[in-house]
Amino acid sequence: MAIASSVCTWLVAACMSRTALCVTEEKKRPIEQGLGRLARRKKLASLMNVCSSGSSLGQLGAGTFSCSSFLNQAFKGSQNYYQYSWAGPLSGQCGLPLLSVAEGRDVFGHGEKRSKRFAAARTRQSTDKVATEKNKEAQQRRVVVTGMGVVTSLGHDPDTFYKNLLEGVSGISEIESFDCSGFPTRIAGEIKSFSPDGLVSPKISKRMDKFMLYMLTAGKQALIDGGLTEETMKNLDVAKCGVLIGSGIGGVQVLYDNTVACMVSHKKMSPFCVPFAVPNMGSATLAMDLGWMGPNYSISTACATSNFCILNAANHIMQGEADVMLAGGSEGAVLPIGIGGFLACRALSRRNHEPEKASRPWDSNRDGFVIGEGAGVLLLEELGHAKQRGAHIYAEFLGGAFTCDAYSLTQPHPEGMRRVSGRGIILCMEKALTVTGVARENVNYINAHGASTQVGDTREFKAMIKCFGQNPQPELRVNSTKSMIGHLLGAAGGVEAVATIQAIRSGWVHPNINLENPDTGMDAKLLVGTKKERLDIKVAMSNSFGFGGHSSSILFAPYKEIK
Repeated sequence: MAIASSVCTWLVAACMSRTALCVTEEKKRPIEQGLGRLARRKKLASLMNVCSSGSSLGQLGAGTFSCSSFLNQAFKGSQNYYQYSWAGPLSGQCGLPLLSVAEGRDVFGHGEKRSKRFAAARTRQSTDKVATEKNKEAQQRRVVVTGMGVVTSLGHDPDTFYKNLLEGVSGISEIESFDCSGFPTRIAGEIKSFSPDGLVSPKISKRMDKFMLYMLTAGKQALIDGGLTEETMKNLDVAKCGVLIGSGIGGVQVLYDNTVACMVSHKKMSPFCVPFAVPNMGSATLAMDLGWMGPNYSISTACATSNFCILNAANHIMQGEADVMLAGGSEGAVLPIGIGGFLACRALSRRNHEPEKASRPWDSNRDGFVIGEGAGVLLLEELGHAKQRGAHIYAEFLGGAFTCDAYSLTQPHPEGMRRVSGRGIILCMEKALTVTGVARENVNYINAHGASTQVGDTREFKAMIKCFGQNPQPELRVNSTKSMIGHLLGAAGGVEAVATIQAIRSGWVHPNINLENPDTGMDAKLLVGTKKERLDIKVAMSNSFGFGGHSSSILFAPYKEIK
């Protein structure tokens, strides 16, 4: 034991002093002093392997004792301290874990940090590889529109709706659903008569808020339009079918009615108050009805809600998380609290004597927007899935972008009109082009946000000029669906997406009614006039901007088979 103790003491001293001597049959060899730390340890390990390969320690004392027998006893107490296995790739017979290059470990514990770095690097490489593979897969998974559904003041199906738009029919009229005689604004894009036509259970429809009723109806219309009947849906993988339909405000009517009831007694409140007031419940109810178990939630970004929902739904498909998605928006805010709230913001038009002329985007006589209601829903589908079931493809969804102005609660960023600023509206549109890889000269139709507000119309138009002003003229055409149906808030983008796709299908873009005197700085050559126009659309952009600085731009194009 005395000999073993002395030998082990010598070995430890040799390691700690960073100078190791290994006795061979003829001579001792010193470790080079000029090597780096890792290199010195490798050298030390190789020298120790000479010992472990059968070298005798007889020169160090009497007897021919094995390294292994000495060290197993000498280092018995330190085994738990270092928490290392005695057997290592470089331990040999000695079993001494001086250095494990493969695992990045050493007896002093310095290798533990290195092993963590190696592990982190391997994790990053693995993550990057997975991300790269997902990106390649996303690029290969194309998204197409195979169905549409709408509920508006101009019609409750896509064809009737767009026919009225092309004819320049206004859906703005006096409000009839409640007594608004005491309000400065008494007009809206109100839906006068509506029936879910058996698409929603009468029992539940009586309890629902309008936004949910419109959403369920438009969503099921989109399914029917896309050829997904109850029978054909039996063949779908419900785990890869989802619903992402949002609302900017949610169940205002339900909340308002129960607030009034609560003023009498809390016992008068409905148990459906909270469930039917929150914005996500429309998507949830539709998914329950269909039995779809894929991505299901709701986004609320004010007037940009629908575009956010459509883009996120498409991303789920591109990333392989879904094959089929219902996406869009719904709103039912033509109510006393809705009208009163926007009046307090001084945002609404007060042209009560001429309701049909009240919404007039880019016209010098505009005095605010007109609130509307309804829903717009798209059936988005992965291309291969759509082709396999023989679906009719209306258009291809190319992608888009959303940004935040980080400027004002209600107004777009003033620097969003200058390309050099990289902010606001122009940042959003250019980001959409970059993400989709679309050349700006290929965009020849824009369904603009165009809400008929003084500041908003001006800033959006100037941003479009900066971004697309060099496009071939007079091919680029710009219009606003809001001139005829008003501003549907969270549902605006969904309904306008339907209008955009209908323009691609028909080759006709609808007019900007009430554009009688374009405002100063508005280039009338870009704006569609008061009559419909023929246009062979290459790429169409649909913009939506919301309170809080939420900006969104999405792109559609005619579907073309890639050979």
